[in-house]
Amino acid sequence: MQCRIEPETNPCCLIVEDSERDQQMLRRAVRYAQRDIRVQIANTLKDARRALIKLPVSLILMENTLPDGRGVELALELSQHARFRCIPVIIATDWPSPFMWHKAKQAGVRHVVAKADFGPALIRDVLNIGREYG
Repeated sequence: MQCRIEPETNPCCLIVEDSERDQQMLRRAVRYAQRDIRVQIANTLKDARRALIKLPVSLILMENTLPDGRGVELALELSQHARFRCIPVIIATDWPSPFMWHKAKQAGVRHVVAKADFGPALIRDVLNIGREYG
């Protein structure tokens, strides 16, 4: 299924990450990419599932290794549901493995990157934002 992502007037980014330091790094990159984006933090996959039910999420940034499972498994789960399958997902992790890349591709994850290589350009690309802030 092809998904067409339109720029939203009130976008929300769900960050699924258990490290406070990495949450802040991801939040800064999101805000640099788009100033008016709302950011919701989930520390676990369980918290992410709850947030997805309650919020209109435009983008998911997530770590793969979380206290209650793997982010790529959540991405696979979301890809099976009509309500969630078109939400773009970026996995930013410390250790991207070939196995994870394969599962991420099956789930339609837009990008898998090492956290050291993550930046606002990926967010702008996924959200189709042509302008830059700075």
